[in-house]
Formats: sequence, structure tokens, C-alpha cells
Amino acid sequence: MPNYSIVRLGNEYIVQAGEKSILKISSRRKAVKLMTLAADLLDQELMQQAEQSPSISRDPPVHPDVSELP
Repeated sequence: MPNYSIVRLGNEYIVQAGEKSILKISSRRKAVKLMTLAADLLDQELMQQAEQSPSISRDPPVHPDVSELP
């Protein structure tokens, strides 16, 4: 995951992901709010992917039905 930063350029703020500029906005407060919302959405997506991924835990042991034994 890239590092995010906000850089002021004149009267505007540039949101950067790593070295790449991804958003230009006139208010620092709005830039921070949008970055926070985006990070939350990415976290939710990662959580959903983790929940849908195969589990590495063992299957529960299977016990034979006692009524079927001779």
C-alpha cells in the first residue's frame, strides 16, 4: 500500500500516493476527509477479501454416528 501525503501548491492541495499525484483540491480539510474516506473503503475491501479467502484452519473432526455401529 503506498504512502499518502498532501502537498500544498499555491492555493491548492495535491493528494499523492507514493510519487503519483491523484487528486487536486482547494481545501486541506476536504483533502484530509477524502483521504480518510478512501482509506476506510480500502480497509473494508481488504476485510471482505480476507473473509472470502479460503481458511487455513483444519476441518472439525468427524465422529461416526453411534447408532450406525453394529
